[in-house]
Amino acid sequence: MPNIGFPELILILIIALLIFGPKKLPEIGKSIGKAISELKRASNELKETIEDEIRAEEIKKFEESLESEIGRNEEEKETPQ
Repeated sequence: MPNIGFPELILILIIALLIFGPKKLPEIGKSIGKAISELKRASNELKETIEDEIRAEEIKKFEESLESEIGRNEEEKETPQ
């Protein structure tokens, strides 16, 4: 997605002002702001959930490797040399 510079932002605001009028524009801006903040919140929640799942999977793999290492050590102790 391309970056929107200051001139482009002014053009968008002018077009919005012409389409919706000065009375509706603050309401529309407020609605868009709420929608953006809700989208950011949902995005952050999804990111946290994914990170939690990744951490849980890493812990599970670490536990499995520890268990296999403990099993190998116990086998070495049991077998006479």
